[in-house]
Amino acid sequence: MTPFTRIGRILKDGQPGTQVDVRGWVRTKRESKGGFAFLELNDGSSFASLQVVVDGGVPGYAESMKHLGTGASVRIEGEIKESPGKGQRVEVHAKTLEIYGLADPATYPLQKKGHSFEFLREKAHLRPRSNTFGAMARVRNALCAAIHDFYQSRGFLYVQTPIITTSDCEGAGQLFQVTTLDLARLAAKQGEAVDFSQDFFGKKAGLTVSGQLEAETYACALGDVYTFGPTFRAENSNTTRHLAEFWMIEPEMAFYDLNDNMNLAESFVRSIIKDVLAKCPDDLAFFNERIEPGLLDSLHHIVENDFVRLTYTEGVEILQKSGKAFEYPVEWGHDLQSEHERYLTEEHFKQPVILTDYPRAIKSFYMRCNEDGKTVRAMDVLVPRIGEIIGGSQREERPDILVERMRESGLNPDDYWWYLELRQYGTVPHAGFGLGLERTVQLVTGMQNIRDCIPFPRTPKNAEF
Repeated sequence: MTPFTRIGRILKDGQPGTQVDVRGWVRTKRESKGGFAFLELNDGSSFASLQVVVDGGVPGYAESMKHLGTGASVRIEGEIKESPGKGQRVEVHAKTLEIYGLADPATYPLQKKGHSFEFLREKAHLRPRSNTFGAMARVRNALCAAIHDFYQSRGFLYVQTPIITTSDCEGAGQLFQVTTLDLARLAAKQGEAVDFSQDFFGKKAGLTVSGQLEAETYACALGDVYTFGPTFRAENSNTTRHLAEFWMIEPEMAFYDLNDNMNLAESFVRSIIKDVLAKCPDDLAFFNERIEPGLLDSLHHIVENDFVRLTYTEGVEILQKSGKAFEYPVEWGHDLQSEHERYLTEEHFKQPVILTDYPRAIKSFYMRCNEDGKTVRAMDVLVPRIGEIIGGSQREERPDILVERMRESGLNPDDYWWYLELRQYGTVPHAGFGLGLERTVQLVTGMQNIRDCIPFPRTPKNAEF
């Protein structure tokens, strides 16, 4: 079978006079009175589509044009020629046209017109064919490649942590339960305690909320590692910033302190954005024009400027003195809300901010306690429009204090025996953080709803496709 040529390659490097075989989906068809037609063809390899000129001499022309329309899939063999049209360097003049599959114009949902994002979520199996979601998929792909490149180039080991776990990293009880027990039978026997010893794993298990704890075991043996995979939160939250299933990048580094952690996180964010700016110029130009005006300036500003660093306490003071009427009052000891984070990044500093040293009572048990007894060595990276994009900390390496923090958080240290043994056998200072891929896609594309930054969003009452 002769290999066909991707449209992105033709648009970039195709030379007039070259014979090509192209395949894709018809975006538009326009017939001319002169007995020929223009097809706009796209195969997902680029934002721009390829113009194909089909004249009446192509075998089966009349019958093909009678049925061909938006959404149909075709194979074209022809010759690349210089294009007289504006905005396009080359076009293809067809010699043969083969239809793989037709799309009934009366029922095909993605005709060439504007569609709301809400409608496109209902058609998640077809929305990659739209300009917006084709561009989103290419940007997401470029981000993933940049993430792996960043860590691999620095000697990190990629570690695959389990999706099914018996440990709740955050201690918030937001795990999706995994079971093979007969739930209908259990429901009929309400009032009796569930005997998890009869379950598949012999104990209560769930989908992971983070790969951090397991990644720490490898960091405490092999040095610098990272995980990159799906994570889950059974949180009944219907916002533009939350998903029940999302992807996390979580590096863990032995012998790192909080300052080392901040330096890596800042380099990481700036590096992956720089890579995507270089690899997806057409897609980002589209998002800049149609979705978020000023997006490109914002991304370049992040890449070219150092992040501001200040403590949580200093951030609270700035917010309290701002004179701003926030929906949620600002008080020391309370977690910051999105509106507070956005004020700091968009109005006060006008650039990304790293907040550190959060109150002990509002942060997770594994974060290292400061000497003041009130705060922990936590850090959050905040960016314009999104707010928090990274959360991390120096980890608590002292076993006695770690046990104390577990009990404070209502956790049974016996359930984390293996995690505690890391502190009993060759404990070391170490640190790490997590970055949500979908929030990063939001940042880079300007998309307003995180449900449009993942191929198939999982949210309360929605697990379609």
